[in-house]
Amino acid sequence: MNPIEQLKIQAAEYAADHFIRSGMLVGLGVGSTAIHATRRIALLIKEKKLASITAIACSKSTEDLAISLGIPLIDFRPDTRIDVTIDGADEVDTKLNLIKGGGGALTREKIVAQISKREVIVIDHSKSSEILGTNWPVPIEVIPFGWQTQEHFLQILGAKTQLRTRENGEPYLTDQSNFIIDADFGTIAEPMLLADELKHRTGIVEHGLFVNLATDVIIAYDSGILHKTDET
Repeated sequence: MNPIEQLKIQAAEYAADHFIRSGMLVGLGVGSTAIHATRRIALLIKEKKLASITAIACSKSTEDLAISLGIPLIDFRPDTRIDVTIDGADEVDTKLNLIKGGGGALTREKIVAQISKREVIVIDHSKSSEILGTNWPVPIEVIPFGWQTQEHFLQILGAKTQLRTRENGEPYLTDQSNFIIDADFGTIAEPMLLADELKHRTGIVEHGLFVNLATDVIIAYDSGILHKTDET
């Protein structure tokens, strides 16, 4: 196992051990770090260290994993409030703003995040940066109809764009059967302003800027775990 993978496991298991309690409704995130939190929760249930856990998954792949591990899943209700969601991120800035969507589940992840009392993000130190956009483009989920016009709109805003594709060259499809355009805006000094501009464009389903949603970020370094909160 490479050192970065070990750090991912450390961050994910720290979050599961410190934030998840019996009786909670838990949000299960997406990606190579969050998957370890899901596995840890399943192990704690199996070892009877957690009881009466229910969950909502942020993607079909996470849903399949949870079912295979025996984590009970529930459907949404109008008043659903998730106690804790543990999810990953592609990039996190110093104000706990995020770029998410590298795994293609940004819309479902944002739906879950906005109804979570606590949104815990788990990353290794390579995902931390001073300013969003330093190391990662912003995934933009768009409906297939007229997607080229959305790409042009993003280019007018200053982004270098690329339609995400599968290995066979066909467009990548989200769980909602939409396309993703990866938009490189460079460094994003005002993520809220960009988020608002993207949100008002018809044809853009959702964007990967998660602003003011994370309550906690767990960063794994070689020297140990750093826990940052939205109050610090």
